[in-house]
This record gives sequence, C-alpha cells and structure tokens, in this order.
Amino acid sequence: MADLKDRLRELRKKYKLTQKDVGMFLGVSESAYGYYEQGRNEPSIESIRRLSNKYGVSPAYILGETSNPTNNELNKNTEETYDPISYLNEHFEKLGVKDAGFYDYEKWKHLNREEVEDVIKHFEFVLHKAEQRKKGK
Repeated sequence: MADLKDRLRELRKKYKLTQKDVGMFLGVSESAYGYYEQGRNEPSIESIRRLSNKYGVSPAYILGETSNPTNNELNKNTEETYDPISYLNEHFEKLGVKDAGFYDYEKWKHLNREEVEDVIKHFEFVLHKAEQRKKGK
C-alpha cells in the first residue's frame, strides 16, 4: 500500500496541480510542500484534512492507511469543500486543454460554481465556433 508521500504526489498529479499550487492552497511554500512529497517532512493534521476535502478522499487514504479513497461524508461536494481549480482542470482536460497554466491561480481560486460553469460553457462555445468554421472551409 502507498504511503503518505506517494499519495500526496499521486493526488496532486491526478488533478494536474503543481507543487506550487498545492503549497499555496495549504499556505506553505513550494519547497515545503515538496518536502512532504519527498518524505522529509509531514503535513499538519489540518493540512491533511484540507487536502482530503480538496481531493474528495478520506484522510486515512492520504495517510496510506487504506486503499479505499472514498469517504461518503467528503464526496457530497459541498460549497465548503468545492475547489474550482481542480474542477476546471478536469473539464479543461475533457476539452483537450493539456496545460491550463494560462490562468492565475490566485485570481481563479475564488470562483463559485456558477462562475466556473460559465467559464466551461464559454470554452465549449469557442471550441464549437472553431469546429463550425473548420467545417465551413
């Protein structure tokens, strides 16, 4: 079974986040977060709780105590645990955007659900227009 450092890296990569992104989310430097993934330091209990909410997995999963990532309490996706950056990254990937590094994390992390849906709809609309233009040629 994976340990803490492996789970941190696995989850961060799954959501296509950088160490800097996660460090900013936790309020630590990029290098401090990198030490977590290297096993040189361990995050606080509060940081593990915040990450479990962010990724929708149980703290036990992050700690490597279980191979079952689900925690029904956390999967309700409430406003308190909603993370617009992860949600946008998932949808950008579906739209074929491999690197959504064009946005400023600090500005975009405050978007609510409605605003995120507007961004996604806009991207879908622009892609649709491009597809129609391509067919018209």
